[in-house]
Amino acid sequence: MKKYLLVSLFIFQSILISQPLQEFRAVKLTNVDSNILFTDLNIAQGMDYLASVNVNAVLCVVWNGGYTLYPSNTMDSLFAKPIHPSFIGRDALERVIVEAHRNGIEVYPWFEYGFAAWYSGNNPPSGGHILQTKPDWACRLSNGQIAKKNGFDWMSAIHPEVQDFMNKLINEVMQYDIDGIEFSDRIPAMPIEGGYEPYTVTLYQSENNGQNPPTNFNDNNWKRWRANKMNQWYRNVRSSIKNFDENIFVSTSPSIYPWSYDNYLQDVQTWLDSGICDQFIPQLYRYTFPEYLYELNQAILQAGTHNLHKLFGGILMNIGLPPNDYLISPEYLLAALQANRDRGVMGEAYFYYEGFRKNNNQLGDTLKATFYSQPAIVPGRNGNKWRPKATIKNEDETGVAITGNWTNYPMQGFTGQIIRTNQTSSYASVEYNIEVPFSAYFDVYAYLTPNTTWTQQGRYVLYGETDSSEVIVNQSNLSRKGWQKIGTVYLSQGNRKVMKIDNRYLESGRYLVADAMMIMINRKLSPDVVITDVEDRKGKEEQVPTEFVLEQNYPNPFNPSTTISWQSPVGGRQTIKLYDVLGREIDTIVDGYYEAGKHSTFYIIHSTLPSGVYFYKLTSENPSTSSPKGQSGQSFSQTKKMILLR
Repeated sequence: MKKYLLVSLFIFQSILISQPLQEFRAVKLTNVDSNILFTDLNIAQGMDYLASVNVNAVLCVVWNGGYTLYPSNTMDSLFAKPIHPSFIGRDALERVIVEAHRNGIEVYPWFEYGFAAWYSGNNPPSGGHILQTKPDWACRLSNGQIAKKNGFDWMSAIHPEVQDFMNKLINEVMQYDIDGIEFSDRIPAMPIEGGYEPYTVTLYQSENNGQNPPTNFNDNNWKRWRANKMNQWYRNVRSSIKNFDENIFVSTSPSIYPWSYDNYLQDVQTWLDSGICDQFIPQLYRYTFPEYLYELNQAILQAGTHNLHKLFGGILMNIGLPPNDYLISPEYLLAALQANRDRGVMGEAYFYYEGFRKNNNQLGDTLKATFYSQPAIVPGRNGNKWRPKATIKNEDETGVAITGNWTNYPMQGFTGQIIRTNQTSSYASVEYNIEVPFSAYFDVYAYLTPNTTWTQQGRYVLYGETDSSEVIVNQSNLSRKGWQKIGTVYLSQGNRKVMKIDNRYLESGRYLVADAMMIMINRKLSPDVVITDVEDRKGKEEQVPTEFVLEQNYPNPFNPSTTISWQSPVGGRQTIKLYDVLGREIDTIVDGYYEAGKHSTFYIIHSTLPSGVYFYKLTSENPSTSSPKGQSGQSFSQTKKMILLR
């Protein structure tokens, strides 16, 4: 068995902690080889799953193939292409923000294409609709052709109109309630072979006594000059973002340095040294753990001790489609996370989402059973839980007052069925009282289930701290489905009346519908509200198990790795040993002192053991004799069967 696998044999996580855990656990959401962004339901279910395995950030693509994945006035005015053709009629970014924030997950729009305009693949570079409309924007080789590298056709990152174009796209996504912006391996960037377009040549001449740029694109001074121009743009972008909202993180995930500089003029060292980026996520995309470990160590040296807190490992979890796809092994994945933490790198970002869900959620569930067994706060927030989960109130819960004649209707709502009324002769309403967790401005949402027979004049009343406001909602609008924002109010902590739906304007022959509502903190209006996880930790402490339980290993059958979970009501020495069908001891899986709580271990069975039935036995010694803290308790043992299928 390879040595690097040994680090993942015994990974234990206790659910009880004394301080909030701070780790960056991010997942990239892409529109290539992935379905998550293509329906609102996929987005909602995806965010639910990622939250269930304690992911706390998503990097959502918004710029791909020369298109935005949100409605863009800039793209519409310049190219008559307001949105990616596959997303017409939808705003995927808005849906991701709502569903992610509902689950307490931060959202970073990801400019994946950066300064690339088009992907021409093996065809001659055309530049797509952007460079065909704006040929002066093209990055060009010394022979005048459009700069093409790795199949991508490039814009000039030095041209002021191109920079202004990107600035406008960045400004558009800042209008959303986002938490950061992700700049990737193509932004800022330029193929090393490029920079010979007329504007850049003229600018170089003006700063170098009329001399032309060197024909050798690897000339050190020429490389430095071009990189400096992009560095200045990046500094200006950071200033613009921070002037707009100092809480929006500038996140950068470049290619490996110095390869990134020698091939794409990405001057990552300057970005780190000058403080341009808040997060540094180098793409340590390697197919084996030894290769990953080498690049991780190089990235740590590059960051230095003063920037180590910004460094998070970029992990290639999966890529491609069958039969030529790649999926990281659980052993490699866990070894990488262990290596990160051993070196003080507290987090990672995965390319990309589908890897969490393949093989019946194997990798996502493995992370939940090991390193991600407890929630974590995104680092850099000063211990503040920047995106707490939304507070949701269903129409059938305590605290909801229903007046008039409402009936259940067999249409799927947020949870269960919806209720409706066609009563117009007398008053009917649904009034939502909710336990507001802290004082802040909140966005108020209603869960809509549109139907052509529903009212076009649903009356919603929002109650703030000192006043109320009326909002009319067309419940028959088929384009407004799921969680829809009704308005924003300031609410003080405590039990508050927040929203009411009534039939004041209900048309004859139509129905007024009610379902769940929710409130989520508006961080643009309440940036200074500090939320710790004290309440969450208090809840966890109250969930100390009352009895010993040994869980069934998962997956089962397995080959060669599986996760074993157990819980104990008291602290003490606990062992888990493996036996064959003859009762012979094969291996010691766990042996150590554990506090009261829930625990798990990721186990890789020895490669020489054959397929068959095995037994694992949990034993907890009397804590009064084994505990270093002198706790009292009881002994316990339990055995379960596992099946190895080679």
